Amino acid sequence: MNGEPKNLMNAMPHAEEATVREAVAAGLLPGRLWLYSNYHCNLACSYCLTESGPGVPRREMPAAQMISAATEAAALGFTGLGVTGGEPFLLPHLPDTLAHMSELLPVIALSNGTVFGDHRRERLRQLADRRVTLQLSLDSADPAVNDRARGPGNFRAVVDAIPRLVELGVHVRIASTGDVADPSNPEATEAAARLCALHRSLGVPDDDHITRPVVSRGRGLDITGAVAADTDNLEPELTLTVDGAFWSPFGPTVRGGRLDTDLRVTETVSPLTVPALALLHIVEERRTGTDTTLGIR
Repeated sequence: MNGEPKNLMNAMPHAEEATVREAVAAGLLPGRLWLYSNYHCNLACSYCLTESGPGVPRREMPAAQMISAATEAAALGFTGLGVTGGEPFLLPHLPDTLAHMSELLPVIALSNGTVFGDHRRERLRQLADRRVTLQLSLDSADPAVNDRARGPGNFRAVVDAIPRLVELGVHVRIASTGDVADPSNPEATEAAARLCALHRSLGVPDDDHITRPVVSRGRGLDITGAVAADTDNLEPELTLTVDGAFWSPFGPTVRGGRLDTDLRVTETVSPLTVPALALLHIVEERRTGTDTTLGIR
């Protein structure tokens, strides 16, 4: 008799883990788990979701926590990991942490691409031929247009870094934020074509170039034409921060120095089954037939 409740309690975590694994396998929960490594950055881009910059609260996720979350994600059937910030590569441990995480699942790490001097770039050599992709931001082939949103000298730093990383054997992807090319707008079409020609010349093929609109969260609220982003048009990609778990990597945004919590799923991030099951519950509660519309990553 005394053993029955204990056996029941031992079975509960296994049942919860099985539910998450089944949901990921069925596509109810997208397979990538996102981690916000930090919020501080060497830049202060005009459309930044998190109001990142040199002097903001860092909100750093320790390396051990990142690896622990990756380990849990692999055990729960997740198929990939994403790391974003802030500028993740301001964290000295990040190259080693990414290498460790890549032994568990494929990883994509976002960066503004301006912090890869000789020393840091040499530390990235260990990521060559691993399951790691570096996604660097480059918005325009026109330096003045690119730097208007991202800061002086940004274009030159990124364009210098990309071929050097490719030469190291690191997989590089380019992300461009701004107006998606409109076929009816010849100027926008030409600008997009020049950007594609540039990234090809730097060693990045078309399949590794993504575009996305400015999102109306964080500093993006001040950008004319920015698109609204909420649970109706954002994919439910579980995202962990030091402030809790969120619906999407576009969720834990900052405005006026305050964290937005409208897309927070739970304050608990460990064990991973807790936020994963909470997100699954929300997904299942949504109206049948509701589809996301932005499709942004």
